[in-house]
Amino acid sequence: MIDPITALAAVTSAVKLVKQAVKTVDDVRSLGLVLGIYFDAKADAVKVLEEGSKAGFKGSNMAKAIELELAIESARQFEEQVKGLFFPNNMDVWEKIVNRRNQMDADEKAQRRRAADAAIQARKKRAEDLELWIAIGLSGTVLVLLLWGGAELIYYCREVKCGN
Repeated sequence: MIDPITALAAVTSAVKLVKQAVKTVDDVRSLGLVLGIYFDAKADAVKVLEEGSKAGFKGSNMAKAIELELAIESARQFEEQVKGLFFPNNMDVWEKIVNRRNQMDADEKAQRRRAADAAIQARKKRAEDLELWIAIGLSGTVLVLLLWGGAELIYYCREVKCGN
């Protein structure tokens, strides 16, 4: 896992790349690759920040809060600039992009939920299988003890009581 500073630096680098590309292209549709690089870097940074906040970053909470909030605000402002690139001639394209992202986010959330449900079901199945094997083992042990006890009883009857 990369550290938060490196992740934020990747986002900053991607922003610079997009801004350079904007100066050189005639059509917003030519920005797809560099915009993809930016949003991939942003997604990676968000993941690092989420995981880091769970694990606990080093340093003061105030420093972390300032750094994170400034990075989030910078990304929000930049994304507004990106949105402006599509205005007015390509707003329909922007709306399709946003709708597709929303659908993909919903699909990803549903996939994570399905995976979590599958993991829960797998744990339940393993627990049930373990209970079954324990029950089979105990039943087998009881059966063996009963058979052994019965054999001992038969032996006792034949040798001791019956006088053989």
